[in-house]
Amino acid sequence: MHWVERNRNYINFTLSSLLRRKGKNFSLFLVYTLVVFVLSSVIFFSQAIRMEAETILQDAPQMVVQRMAAGRHEMIPVSYMDAIDHILGVRNVESRLWGYYYHQAAGANYTIIAKPDFQYADDEVIVGAGVKRTWESMSPEGLFFKAYNGDVLVMKIADAIDPESELVSSDLIVMSEATFRKLFGTPDGVATDLALTIRNETESPIIAEKIAQILPDTRTISRSEIVRTYAALFDLRSGYIIVILSMSILAFFIFAWDKATGLSAQEKAEIGILKALGWDTSDVLIMKFWEGTVISLTSFLVGVILAYLHVFFADATLFEHALKGWGALYPKFTLKPTVNAFQIATLFFLTVVPYSLITIFPTWSAASGDPDAVMRQA
Repeated sequence: MHWVERNRNYINFTLSSLLRRKGKNFSLFLVYTLVVFVLSSVIFFSQAIRMEAETILQDAPQMVVQRMAAGRHEMIPVSYMDAIDHILGVRNVESRLWGYYYHQAAGANYTIIAKPDFQYADDEVIVGAGVKRTWESMSPEGLFFKAYNGDVLVMKIADAIDPESELVSSDLIVMSEATFRKLFGTPDGVATDLALTIRNETESPIIAEKIAQILPDTRTISRSEIVRTYAALFDLRSGYIIVILSMSILAFFIFAWDKATGLSAQEKAEIGILKALGWDTSDVLIMKFWEGTVISLTSFLVGVILAYLHVFFADATLFEHALKGWGALYPKFTLKPTVNAFQIATLFFLTVVPYSLITIFPTWSAASGDPDAVMRQA
């Protein structure tokens, strides 16, 4: 009880001391909160978008087989499906037709996918939300496409893809196989790639090795490799932001160091008076420790809460263009909150601990001196 009562007195004295220098402390609180807010926003956003991508990619093919020629991806003969289908462990093989269409007026690339079981007419398409927003030549008649031979194809929008999946469907246009081949001049008997369903996903490396032996002009891409690629991409983008902001963070700690080492005359006089009244050096250090703790913890909590609201309720407005990465088609979607204890602990040690340490040394230097000398310096 004595320890609790003693520390409560320290905190009461610390709060009254902070209020006496409210101008200086409030400016420090604002800068500190801004640094925590920026760091937290980047970490929250990168983690949430990575989790969102992993959730969506759970429906991706377990393995994709592509044909390579001169180091480039080429159309693959559909006849390759027979050889792959006989490999032990392969449950199903499907051919896929997909490609990219550059729309000059919109200045954007769109992903075109052909569905074998497309339920609409050949002159109809299903589009993602980003297509409707950006397709410059859209008219009441529909979307105008320029085919490989110069012909103009007019497609009516039959339906729209659920906006919940906009992260991966923003630029998507779905059409029939016949329309796809007419648009790109793709001959019958070939596909863009082959999608495999595997009985036991742990056997993927063995199946990939067998495919490479049977069909040496192909390469395989597993779903786990796609997930790792997306994770590396988002880590890279968030890393760029952190590096750019590191200069601002360094400037903050220089600012905090300057504030901490440059004790004002009022603070030196206060320390000298406390020592003259019988306070030990340890008492002064504890009082300054609580002072730094109040500022750093308050800034940390406010910065983290603001970052949470910014990322999960305001769609990370400040960083979305840098982190989402689409050239002209920025998907609009709401991220699901995925904050965990490790992220909070990382932010705490990156922001609170360094500040607390740099405030201890100058206080110890002033508090360990003679009270009369300290007051004369003030």
